[in-house]
Amino acid sequence: MSNIAIIGAGGRMGKALIEVISVTDGVQLTAALERPDSSLIGVDAGELAGIGRNNVAVEASLETADTFDVLIDFSIPAVTAANAKFCAEHGKKMVIGTTGLNAEQLEQVQGASRSNALCMASNYATGVNLVFKLAELAASVLGDDVDIEISEAHHRHKIDAPSGTALSLGESVAGALGRDLKEVAVYGREGQTGARDRQTIGFATVRAGDIVGDHTVLFAAEGERVEITHKASSRTAFARGAVRAAKWLADKESGLFDMQDVLGLK
Repeated sequence: MSNIAIIGAGGRMGKALIEVISVTDGVQLTAALERPDSSLIGVDAGELAGIGRNNVAVEASLETADTFDVLIDFSIPAVTAANAKFCAEHGKKMVIGTTGLNAEQLEQVQGASRSNALCMASNYATGVNLVFKLAELAASVLGDDVDIEISEAHHRHKIDAPSGTALSLGESVAGALGRDLKEVAVYGREGQTGARDRQTIGFATVRAGDIVGDHTVLFAAEGERVEITHKASSRTAFARGAVRAAKWLADKESGLFDMQDVLGLK
């Protein structure tokens, strides 16, 4: 049995995780955390998520929540980096769903993985990870004969853009074509841009309403185009994947893994 702690128990993702953990064999929620100044401290996590009392009170600090084996963290970069350090020091494995980490924060996570097992992915939905492989295959087959554009849409509260998933799609496609995404990515177009450079990979971002997450990779050639799309209608898909990753880490001692490892797609 894997004992799981979650960060952000009162958020949309936190509530989805509490619900999924409650119906998944082999795991149990033993700690749920929120900000120290949150009014939710002390509230029963099960009641908070609408699944009924589970006798896990929301806590304010990992220091006091020592009854877990794996931490699932969908929060903000600074918090995630600090939590990775804490988990490495205390022998707690970690599933990271936070996106938008800068180079220094990524280095902290990588450092923690030298002595601890971590899974870090831009998206934990099984379907999205299949899309990564399909996009990679399409790029390798279509090659330099197509223009490639990646579009994504999320709810108005998402704070990073493009999404981590869109960037991962870009990395998959660029890698299949032998390109460096840092050199070929185009994140916006305005004014007299001139003819499109076929080597570039374009990104378009929408932030609106309560969109959970839509991603499309477009391969456009003369006379035809291929579109690979994934649309999430519920955060349950992400939560299921994250819990699956937490179970998968059980027998791992150290290393930085991703959802492709969990699904056996590598």
